Amino acid sequence: MKSTLAQIEDIKKNGYSLDFATVFNHAFENYKKIALYSGLIILVFSILAAMAFMGIMIAYFGIGSLTRDFLMDLENQQFTSIELVIQTLVVSAIAGITAPFGAGFLKMADCADKDIQFNVSTIFSYYKAPYFAQIFVAAFIPALVGTALSNFIDSFEILYVGNVISFMVSYFMYLSIPLIVFGNLSAIDAIKSSITIVTKNPLNIFAFFIIGFIGSLIGIFGCCIGIIFTVVFNSSMIYATYFGIFGINAEEEDSIDSIGKSNLD
Repeated sequence: MKSTLAQIEDIKKNGYSLDFATVFNHAFENYKKIALYSGLIILVFSILAAMAFMGIMIAYFGIGSLTRDFLMDLENQQFTSIELVIQTLVVSAIAGITAPFGAGFLKMADCADKDIQFNVSTIFSYYKAPYFAQIFVAAFIPALVGTALSNFIDSFEILYVGNVISFMVSYFMYLSIPLIVFGNLSAIDAIKSSITIVTKNPLNIFAFFIIGFIGSLIGIFGCCIGIIFTVVFNSSMIYATYFGIFGINAEEEDSIDSIGKSNLD
């Protein structure tokens, strides 16, 4: 079996093809296996995150910070350059710290696809060396670039351009995390490889990117709370796209056991 980097080199030279129906069906079947369990996990951790957020807001701003008017004023507040730099760093750090949690749903998708039992601890599979550092960097750098560019554009009061920039950064980073957790690439190699893969088949990847995004939001129409059970569809779509390119048997060994001889070395 070729290494992931060797396969990336082949993609650079020869490109690759994806069958839309095969990838979509794979994603949907995978999603059905993990939707309920992942939804319950997201529900629990959403409640814990909301409680933590309210606690921080009350501790920092006081009980009045929970009013709608206060939150609206905070959202519309004009930040200084230093405050924007701090905001950018904080947002990027949060993206990096939470990325292994999101990667855990990819691990869950992989277990479901291979009929391997999974549980709550599966979500935290990548909060350990050597994965955490690589995933943190792979999420931190794009978030830093996207947020910085977005804030810079927004400072000129140009509507929506900042959002488009952030959207495009996410698009080109579509496969960076699975390239780390399944392909055993370093963060920098994963970022570069994701850009290569996207640019070699931009329309198909964009279609899967949009479908995954829209599919994850469908739950909004189920009294909003339904989104906790549909948001993981995006993870299944990313998973199916990755293995549509590299093959379902690309990871024969458990990557935690084989990491010593992987591309992260």
